[in-house]
Amino acid sequence: MSENAQRLRELVKLRQVRDRMDREYAQPLDVEALARGVQMSAGHLSRQFKLAYGESPYSYLMTRRIERAMALLRRGDMSVTDICFEVGCSSLGTFSTRFTELVGVPPSTYKAQCADATAGMPPCVAKNVTRPIRNQEAMPDKPGYSGISTSQGDTA
Repeated sequence: MSENAQRLRELVKLRQVRDRMDREYAQPLDVEALARGVQMSAGHLSRQFKLAYGESPYSYLMTRRIERAMALLRRGDMSVTDICFEVGCSSLGTFSTRFTELVGVPPSTYKAQCADATAGMPPCVAKNVTRPIRNQEAMPDKPGYSGISTSQGDTA
């Protein structure tokens, strides 16, 4: 089998892992279980996933969970603790820390800010203007930073 064909098969497996995380983000997933599902070792999956997508499987999964948590926080009808468990996190501390790293503000602050900032905004627009900042690029020291993005990568 050619090296190209082998690489393509591996990319298909990585896509399957990513798709599974997108679908099952609220389930207890770990790298070992994900790797078993595509007949790879956990170490190999982690290395190849990072090469293909620029972040580890764990980081990707947490980003999916935080994105879903952001949507639930914008709705405003659930507590931060309930949302933490709803999106598949088992530790409120880890959830809050990761949320703050990605979004730039704690979940409770985000919930309060979004209640005002997205009032009257269609959900499809609110989703796009409140996307999390990836790869720990949160800028809480930036003057005027509110943690709510106005477009992908920009902050208000």
